Amino acid sequence: MDLTVNLGGIKLKNPVAVASGTFGYGLEYADFIEPEKIGAVIVKGTTLHPRPGNPGPRIYETPAGMLNAIGLENPGIEVFLREYLPRLRERQVTVISNIAGNSIEEYALMASLLQGQEGIAGIELNISCPNVKQGGIQFGTDPETVRQVVAAVKKETSLPVIPKLSPNVTDIAAIALAAAEGGADALSMINTLGGMAIDINRRKPVLGNVFGGLSGPAIKPVALKMIYQVYREVDLPILGGGGIVNHIDALEFFMAGAAAVSIGTGNFVNPCLALELLEGMEKYMQEQGFSSIQELVGIAHT
Repeated sequence: MDLTVNLGGIKLKNPVAVASGTFGYGLEYADFIEPEKIGAVIVKGTTLHPRPGNPGPRIYETPAGMLNAIGLENPGIEVFLREYLPRLRERQVTVISNIAGNSIEEYALMASLLQGQEGIAGIELNISCPNVKQGGIQFGTDPETVRQVVAAVKKETSLPVIPKLSPNVTDIAAIALAAAEGGADALSMINTLGGMAIDINRRKPVLGNVFGGLSGPAIKPVALKMIYQVYREVDLPILGGGGIVNHIDALEFFMAGAAAVSIGTGNFVNPCLALELLEGMEKYMQEQGFSSIQELVGIAHT
């Protein structure tokens, strides 16, 4: 059974990754699951300087998922490189570094700092961030800005670059095409949908930041639709995610066009989910006569 994947130049031992922000730096889950057995660990979003994150409350459970407004709390890229990366490297974890910036220059600088670092397999760009030089508009909502930030990062690194696309747009294919024009090696999709909740007793928004990102099973149909659309329009491998909580969900993503999948909110419910997905997918493939995961990619289009 061949479960290996080439994700835009990143060689994965299997097609299951864990999404940034849901698995810490990989080591926090080591009591439950060996991170080196996962196809890739996309580590917690990293910024150029330390960030304290948003005021609480930061997380709120919804009927089919959760809202989060963490605000990219992290110790900054220097601490990541000095304290966390060596430990991941020792365990031979396939690490994809997720970076976020407030300007194109910040993204480019972080890419240059990651260049040449042993143990980094690729870079995921969190482009659902405000561009301070353009009045706070999210990078990921404007095709030209997406093209520019991807191109700027590509100039600074030889590592595979994977922008994570926001679903909060009117035309996801246009954003994906812009990322491809900028030189993206693969696409990660989708990020969270914008949402909020209100406490009817306090008569105020639940989240300290008012708005947050909706994730979990509620967004799976949206993610599938967008991956299906982009697979038809853009010739880049897709890392698909959004509401995956079992192997059946994962198989749907492959059939829609994903070359690999990432688990996010599902990790909070079941920290062993990544390996359970692999077991379920392998059993399905054996029963259905598939010998390679590649045979499933985009099969729903034929």
